[in-house]
Amino acid sequence: MTGTTRRTTFLGVPLDPISMRETLEVIGEALDAGRAMTHLGVNAANLVLARDDPDYLADLAAADLVTADGQSVVWGARLYGIGVPERVTGIDLMEALLAEATVRGWSVYLLGAREDVVATLAARLSARGVNVAGRHHGYFPEERAAEMAARIRASGATILFVGMPTPRKERFIIHEAVTAGVPFSMGVGGSFDVLAGLLSRAPRIVQRFGLEWLYRLAQEPHRLLRRYVVTNTRFLLLLVADAGGRRLRRGRH
Repeated sequence: MTGTTRRTTFLGVPLDPISMRETLEVIGEALDAGRAMTHLGVNAANLVLARDDPDYLADLAAADLVTADGQSVVWGARLYGIGVPERVTGIDLMEALLAEATVRGWSVYLLGAREDVVATLAARLSARGVNVAGRHHGYFPEERAAEMAARIRASGATILFVGMPTPRKERFIIHEAVTAGVPFSMGVGGSFDVLAGLLSRAPRIVQRFGLEWLYRLAQEPHRLLRRYVVTNTRFLLLLVADAGGRRLRRGRH
């Protein structure tokens, strides 16, 4: 864990309450110094999963940076007095790092999504002047994970973007990419589909009101309905239950 962040916990889950600018600075400093680094994000669904899955929670805790990927996490953390300045989403950070990569000569590796999606994205990024060191779809068997990480390391890529579902992407980053010595790895969830042009992202005003999840649900209802209904409800219940417990403990003192 880098000493320049302010690691805390929110509902028992690790969180670094830093801005996008600070995140980029920490990553840039690590890459300049030759220090390997990892970044993961948490939204309401991730937070609920981490409460249920000790292995996933341990992977989050092992990451160098864990930022708020969802507006609900930002608002919830602020209610608890944790000064999260803004969301640092996987797709926004990826876009910022891609822009920086064209200036600083960083090469990138794209791991995740279907082969047609990752191929389209690689072509788009190359056309923008990004040095794409390699790519691979995300549908490889678990027993090939170490081999995949070694291939990524051999590509010489500076940055690895992992566009796979949770908790698989976190497990790959913490247990395989780090072991293989990839300089910087981060999870970007479904960002490949958006950046490849298959899905559109919610307008800024929708994001600002914390309703990006609803926009995504409208695009992929069959895949996301249960996840959002169940996890968002559980997240709200966790907030209420924890707040009630805090009041009870204060009342005893």
